[in-house]
Amino acid sequence: MTGKERVRATIAHQKADAVPLGFYCADYDTVERVLGRKTYVRNKVAIQLALWQGRRDEVAESIKKDTVEFYRKIDCVDIVLPKEAITLPPKDYEPLGVETVGENQYRTSDGRVWKAVPHVNEIGCVHDPRPKQTDFTPEEFAQPLPVRPPDPSCFEAVDYLLAQLGQERYLPSMPPTTALVMLGGTENGLMQYLLAPEAVHAAARRQANHQDALDPYNIRPGSAGVMFDNDMAGSNGPLISPAMFREMCLPYFKQRVAHVKTFRDQLILHNCGNNLPLMDMFVEAGVDCYQSLQTTAGMEVGLLKQKFGDRMCFWGGVAVEKLIDGTPQDVRKDVRTAMERGAPGGGFILGPSHSVAKNTKYENFMAMLDEYVKLRDKF
Repeated sequence: MTGKERVRATIAHQKADAVPLGFYCADYDTVERVLGRKTYVRNKVAIQLALWQGRRDEVAESIKKDTVEFYRKIDCVDIVLPKEAITLPPKDYEPLGVETVGENQYRTSDGRVWKAVPHVNEIGCVHDPRPKQTDFTPEEFAQPLPVRPPDPSCFEAVDYLLAQLGQERYLPSMPPTTALVMLGGTENGLMQYLLAPEAVHAAARRQANHQDALDPYNIRPGSAGVMFDNDMAGSNGPLISPAMFREMCLPYFKQRVAHVKTFRDQLILHNCGNNLPLMDMFVEAGVDCYQSLQTTAGMEVGLLKQKFGDRMCFWGGVAVEKLIDGTPQDVRKDVRTAMERGAPGGGFILGPSHSVAKNTKYENFMAMLDEYVKLRDKF
């Protein structure tokens, strides 16, 4: 079987020749160790600065060529997610422009100030002078959003990866979806579920309709399935109650799942945190595979297989914390435990609990691959 065939069979709960392996993504420090050179692949700070400075084509070439070379060298990986490839602006975009205003601090031409934290591969806005809206009404969302077909150059990197790797590996399209609408940002957005529920409904309805309208462009020819990337929980549980999720989010999430399944028959959901109280609703919506098994939040693969394994495939099992802070022996043990708990009966894909994150020890990464190769066809 090719990796693509192996993953498709596993998600469909059909017999595969081996347990598949996949990463949500691999951060640039691991990619650089494999390639032996610098890269933009999953280098969030460097990508953002380069795009602000107008170096879009340089970023695109690195993402295209380096991603392909990385996965051809790590040839035991069956799934490739085009994470960075979907963020490219069009070739004729107007760079925002940026100036350095302090150590790892930058100001863009719209007045926002950004703080980079290179050691954890993150950059975020720490000051936004633009007026913030805190109150919302349903009437604001009554008119549909205009549907503007994206410039084809936005898909340059995605389509390159599909052409180079899509026959042998499972590459899903990653169209946007917004199951949990946050009006005015996370903190204010959560308050709106209590203060302005009809506005939340109206915003979610409009957003789902708009995302549906863009699916013919965002779901790329040759992709093997679809993946939604939408976090809805913290380590202690969902960000809103299950009852509120069922009433205010599930109808629009189901709409999105049903719509993308008119293009592709398999849907993977990436969703961090403890989502156990929502899992039945994900099954009801039509999610075929759940990724990001945050063991430290109670999302242990054996428990998930016991409760939902006849209705859903699970992808994960190796704690990202072990990859960063553990030893090769710790990682090998995690691989063995995940395979023993998740692989029997099929419907399981091995991978890190989130990603091959920044600061993963290279020897731990290689131990994960080595232990997987030893075990992949024994279940």
